[in-house]
Amino acid sequence: MRGLTLSPKEQARLQVLNQVLEGRLRVQEAARLMDVSERHGWRLLAAYGKEGAAALAHGNRGRPPVQTIPQAIKERVRELVGGIYGEVNHCHLSELLAEREGIVLSRATVRRILVAVGLRSPRRRRPPRHRCRRERYPQEGMLL
Repeated sequence: MRGLTLSPKEQARLQVLNQVLEGRLRVQEAARLMDVSERHGWRLLAAYGKEGAAALAHGNRGRPPVQTIPQAIKERVRELVGGIYGEVNHCHLSELLAEREGIVLSRATVRRILVAVGLRSPRRRRPPRHRCRRERYPQEGMLL
């Protein structure tokens, strides 16, 4: 890994492992300082000896997350909202996308895509009416 920058936590682990290699700490004490099990402490020490400081960085660093939605799908959703599905709220839109377009996304994901562009849900729910009051009778006691 070229240009590797370690996080503060990884830098602290590096210092602790260097102390173990110098003989100033035992692996059990180092594991406690790094807040890992003793077995993982040995594993980190072996990887550090083999690969250097790069072993302390996570293996997926620099890669996009596996569950990331492809940019093409995001663009397609934005395009459809700008066209035929312009007046549909987010929940209904996610159902229509799955049903008609074959794009299966959760309501929250559809909302996140559209809010990032600045498109809010077009319809707001009205607050429920409190109650329907009857017309008052002109004199007290007429209801009885």
